[in-house]
Amino acid sequence: MIQATDFKSPLHEMTQSTATCLWNDSASVQELSYSIEHGAVGATCNPVIVVGVLKKEINVWKRRIQSLIQELPTATDDEIAWQLVREISVNAAALLKPIFDEQHGKNGRLSIQTDPRLFRDSQAIVKQATEFNALAPNMIVKIPVTRAGILAIEEATYRGISINATVCFTLPQCIAVAEAVERGLKRREKEGKEIATMGPVCTIMVGRLDDWLKVLTEKHNITITPGHLEWAGVALFKKTYRLFKERGYRLRLLSAAFRNHMHWSELVGGDVVISPPYSWQVRFNASDVEVRPRMNNPVPDGVVETLLRKFPDFGLAYNENKLTVDQFDSFGPTVRTLRQFIHACHELDALVLDFLVPNPD
Repeated sequence: MIQATDFKSPLHEMTQSTATCLWNDSASVQELSYSIEHGAVGATCNPVIVVGVLKKEINVWKRRIQSLIQELPTATDDEIAWQLVREISVNAAALLKPIFDEQHGKNGRLSIQTDPRLFRDSQAIVKQATEFNALAPNMIVKIPVTRAGILAIEEATYRGISINATVCFTLPQCIAVAEAVERGLKRREKEGKEIATMGPVCTIMVGRLDDWLKVLTEKHNITITPGHLEWAGVALFKKTYRLFKERGYRLRLLSAAFRNHMHWSELVGGDVVISPPYSWQVRFNASDVEVRPRMNNPVPDGVVETLLRKFPDFGLAYNENKLTVDQFDSFGPTVRTLRQFIHACHELDALVLDFLVPNPD
């Protein structure tokens, strides 16, 4: 029998005593190493994360940036920036490779994100996903859940690429992802191609849905019981999890964009991935939150009903047939998140540009 003293931390206890997996929401070697010590079996990355890694570890990467400038004399700042993304991702993937081998592809993967500026071009997304997938044997490739992204998810899956669907906030998006993955898997199966070692996931950015409803409360002067807004993403995740289990979809859900401990604690026990940033992992591990299965616990009475009544956008997120694929690109949280990711790409370019064209002062 496992004793409480056998666990290093609450997150370690979760990974050892439940079906719930921990991934690290960063490709920083230092942060990922900490996470692995506490039971992590995967990691994720995106342009915002890469900017954060470079700012924290600029002394580590400065010499490599200077080398790339010499090695690629005609490269643009953007081309050098994306080479850094590749190399940061490959470094992190190496830490996870032993886990990947041990778990036969379900975990042990580094999630690298396709360029968010391609969100309207399925062919460009697939081309980049194919290239990123070849960077290391244990890559998983992030594709946004936009109209073009759904087409890319099916095609990438068919090509044997494990995908991580991102920029996802709604049940209709999750279902579209699951169906696209199923189509891709079935095409592979029909042709006798291998699928056993693939490990697709669908991310729900739970905190970003909460954030959007808070924006709407200010914009429309909405009054709501304190605490209700903290349950929006959790309620969506729990409902989606039940539906995925009922339908037998062959991909896992992943919780991301943490804003409170319920984005972790309320999902423990499910066969899902929890992917908090390093700072939230440290906070969770220092907490007194009891680690016990809560995935099947209902959301408090009246919360969902209130959210549905006061926020039409929550209805679009929570109900299966309210949001169409053609509306994915214009949904509020999608627009906000894509803008942030695209801004991070420009910020990453600017970091490189400081080396390409030094400030004379």
